[in-house]
Amino acid sequence: MSKETFQKRIEQLRIFLKEHERLPSYSEMCELFALKSKQAVARIVDKMIEHGLVEKDGAGRLIPRGIKGGPRLIGTVQAGFPSAAEEELCDIMSLDDFLITNHVASFLLKVSGDSMIEAGIQPDDLVLLERGKQPRVGDIIVAEVDHEWTMKYFEKVGGKTVLKPANKNYPTIVPKEELQVAGVVTAVIRKYH
Repeated sequence: MSKETFQKRIEQLRIFLKEHERLPSYSEMCELFALKSKQAVARIVDKMIEHGLVEKDGAGRLIPRGIKGGPRLIGTVQAGFPSAAEEELCDIMSLDDFLITNHVASFLLKVSGDSMIEAGIQPDDLVLLERGKQPRVGDIIVAEVDHEWTMKYFEKVGGKTVLKPANKNYPTIVPKEELQVAGVVTAVIRKYH
């Protein structure tokens, strides 16, 4: 199968996935790809598995991985001094796969307030949290402290848990009654345009 044909098959599966919110069965792929045998479909599926585009679950059903779409990762760029950036297709990247390790326990929150600006977290940014993850010293967490919600650094001082802001205009919080950690911040998302 040529590279162009393979890319066309990938795009056909993406469209099907978007429209039906699932991957097609082997029979549906025969029809979709205008093929007569499931054996031919199986070879295409094997190639897609090899490229990390789909995978099989424990029951042998196909589940999407890199085929879900997303921007292409085309290389790297130096953020210091200028250098020639050569475009090279490295991979197709799903931002979900890149940012989320536990899909079931992850959720987004929109940031309000400026207590974490020195950590690079601005008002209107989105933070990705993982619920149930044990916070370590230095992690940024979202927690309910004495019946109020906040996002701060998780720290220990003299054996006590404290929550430190990333803005010198805010005080360190020492829980008086209770501290309930809702999740650990695993990513910050900012949209510029």
